[in-house]
Amino acid sequence: MARRRRGLPVNGVLLLDKPAGLSSNAALQRARRLFQAQKAGHTGTLDPMATGLLPVCFGEATKFSAHLLEADKVYRTRVELGAITDTGDAEGQLIERRAVPRLTEADVQGVLARFRGELEQVPPMYSALKHQGRKLYELAREGKSIERAARRVTVYDARLLGLDDSAFELEVRVSKGTYIRTLAEDIGQVLGCGAHISALRRLATGPFTAEGMLTLEALEALPGQAEREAALLPVDALIEHLARLEIDGAAAHRLTHGQSARVASGELAAGATARLYCDGAFIGLGVVTAPQEVAPKRLLSSAAD
Repeated sequence: MARRRRGLPVNGVLLLDKPAGLSSNAALQRARRLFQAQKAGHTGTLDPMATGLLPVCFGEATKFSAHLLEADKVYRTRVELGAITDTGDAEGQLIERRAVPRLTEADVQGVLARFRGELEQVPPMYSALKHQGRKLYELAREGKSIERAARRVTVYDARLLGLDDSAFELEVRVSKGTYIRTLAEDIGQVLGCGAHISALRRLATGPFTAEGMLTLEALEALPGQAEREAALLPVDALIEHLARLEIDGAAAHRLTHGQSARVASGELAAGATARLYCDGAFIGLGVVTAPQEVAPKRLLSSAAD
C-alpha cells in the first residue's frame, strides 16, 4: 500500500528573503512548515552569512527547479581589505593581516576592470562541492585541503558602490557557479592587501528579483494558508524563458499518456524544449522531435487528471 505524503499539495514558487544566520536548508524547512507543504526544494544555496533571494519551490514546481540552477545571479557585497580568512568571509578564522594602501576609486575601478568577462576561478575549500562523496567544507574543517580544478565563470558586470579606508561595496552580475568570496579574495590579492567579504546579499537569480521577496516574519504574519498561497508565483514562472506552445485536448491526451503528438510547433528546431498549455492551463514541458511533432518531457501530475 502506497504511503500517503504528509502535508498539503501546495504548488508554486516562493521568493524568500533568507535571513542571515540560517542555512538555506533551514530557511527552506521553516518556509515548508509555514505552508504545510508536502514537498519543497530550493534553487541554489546561499551561505548562512548571506541574505536575500532564495527561490523556494513547492510541489510541482520542484520538477522545474533545475532550470533556475543555470541562471545568472546578482549580488551586493562588502569587501573588507587587509584581512584574509580561511573561509573568505567574516565567519572564518583570521589567517593573515596586511597593510591597506591608500586607494582611490580609480585604483579600485582599474582592478575591477580586470575581473569583468570570462575568468578562471578555483572553487574555495569551504564550499558544498564534493570530493569522493564528501563535501569540501567537511574536509576543510578537518584541516584537509584538496586540489581543485579551476572553473570558467563569467562576471558580466562589477559596479563599485562605495569606498572607504578599509572596505568597499560592490554589486556584481555573474554566471552560475561563481563564488563571490573567491572573487573578493582574488581582487584583494591584486590590490596587494588581501580581502574577505563581511556581507553578501543576493538581489536576483534568473528572471526573479528582490522586488517580490518575502521574509519568514512577513509570511508568519499572514492570517492563513489561503493568504500564504496567494503570495506564491505559478509553477511556470520558473521557465518563462522557454517557447510557449498551445495544444488541443487530443494532443494533451496523447502527451499525458506518454505518446508524441502533432502540435503546431512553428519554427522550433528539433530538440527544442517548450512550455505546453491546453486551454490556457500549463501542463508541462515537451520536446520537439520532428517538424510539428512534440514528445512529453516533464509534465505536471495533474495534467493526466
